[in-house]
Amino acid sequence: MSGESASTAHSDLPGYPARLAVDYPHQHNRLTTLFRIALAIPIVIVIGALTAGSSQSTYDQSGNVVRTSSGGISAGLFAATLLMILFRQRYPRWWFDFALQLTRFGARICAYLALLTDQYPSTVETQTVHLEIDYPDAEHDLNRWLPLVKWLLVIPHLLVLIALSIGAVVAVVIAWFAILFTGTYPRALFDYVVGVGRWGLRVQAYAVLLVTDRYPPFSLS
Repeated sequence: MSGESASTAHSDLPGYPARLAVDYPHQHNRLTTLFRIALAIPIVIVIGALTAGSSQSTYDQSGNVVRTSSGGISAGLFAATLLMILFRQRYPRWWFDFALQLTRFGARICAYLALLTDQYPSTVETQTVHLEIDYPDAEHDLNRWLPLVKWLLVIPHLLVLIALSIGAVVAVVIAWFAILFTGTYPRALFDYVVGVGRWGLRVQAYAVLLVTDRYPPFSLS
């Protein structure tokens, strides 16, 4: 990692179990930026196939729905992790590793769509998106009952993230025009978009991945 990239990574809060940094590119490819949405369609379909839920409904003789079920990999991981922490106080390493790699893959796709990188999202390599999540000691570091209410505790974060995400969309649109005309992503906009992603990752780590009981800070850094 370059000196500038390293400083970006170290801007994250020290000690928090979920960290995100993206290397700042000094030049962008104008052509791939122009057609970014179209180019991203195949990889978006891949992540959608991995994470989308499926629904199944059962009907009675009158045609009324009597049972509907839905789920997906993300929902299944959350439910399984919650149950294991609640009843066994364990977080199996193999599905933590799977959740980590799935989260990294999703982050690379988001970074590509947000124009933070020109590298097409890899299913394996880290590339310029550096996402780290610490493996928890479930028995000693995690409260077995807290996962039942974390969804409620993060409501303030979700409200703030909605507003921040709208700002991030506006920032990406402005950056798209800036890249087409200048070939560069304005640094202030870049840092803001990465900061929103970092904030969202911390909330995800706390309330969905359940890897930490440390409440996420209200911070882009």
